[in-house]
Amino acid sequence: MKTVLKVLHDVDTNYAILSHRWADEVDYLEIMELAKMENRDEIRARSGYQKIVKSCQQAENDGLEWLWVDTCCIDKRNSTELSETLNSMFRWYENSKRCYAYLHDVDVFPSTPDHETFGAFNGWPEWFSRGWTLQELIGPNDLRFFNKDWQIIGDKRSCACKLVEITRVPRGVLEDGLAAYGPSVAQVMSWAADRRTTRDEDRAYSLMGLLDVNMPMLYGEGKKAFLRLQQEIIRKSTDQTIFAWVPTDETSQLSCPVLADDPSLFRECHDISTIHNQTFRPFTVTNMGIQVQLPV
Repeated sequence: MKTVLKVLHDVDTNYAILSHRWADEVDYLEIMELAKMENRDEIRARSGYQKIVKSCQQAENDGLEWLWVDTCCIDKRNSTELSETLNSMFRWYENSKRCYAYLHDVDVFPSTPDHETFGAFNGWPEWFSRGWTLQELIGPNDLRFFNKDWQIIGDKRSCACKLVEITRVPRGVLEDGLAAYGPSVAQVMSWAADRRTTRDEDRAYSLMGLLDVNMPMLYGEGKKAFLRLQQEIIRKSTDQTIFAWVPTDETSQLSCPVLADDPSLFRECHDISTIHNQTFRPFTVTNMGIQVQLPV
């Protein structure tokens, strides 16, 4: 009997990985107990199960023995495993041999905004509006797009010009990778400004890998997660652009905080670069606030 799930090291394994929008999915427990279940026909009829099957078939066609799918490869009952997974996810996409981006709502790769069909997502397919898919776009070296019928409709390099228009992620990041391009904190935040997540906390957690920080998951903390994310960035970086966010009309000018409370406040920061100056001193975070010394 072939092993269904197995713990492997991402660096030593040739594997494919799926990027998709969640719907009626099959979780870890269901996939493990599928052979014993009386209602397995109901599970196999789910669109989530069909995604797993189609992804496995594509991986086999590509000569890859293993596939990682977030819906069924994470035991979400285990808080330690969940935290480890979310802290490692960008690396797992980055180290994959091939990533399959499944666009469930298109026939062809979009060339122009369609506000009638995708009005809730700025005129583009839903995949481009989600918080977690930003790292899933940037991380893999070999990313291929599939339509609703699992026909390939493009890849990250051939569609780079259109992807820049849709996502505002620079072509250099798409083609050469995040490390080679070296974006500022504010630039990364700006790419996530208009993206959505089901949980408020995931607005922050989905950016950890892109910003090269790690922190524990505390679901229930709400928007405090984004504050913690920025504090973790400050602890390891002197990137001043973290303070470059733009307050809204609702932000009190008298009590305007130092740190933003949401990535959307970085929307206009896509061209703000880090100033590299050896005279900058590290920022200090205490229970009294943040101490910053900058040359004038």
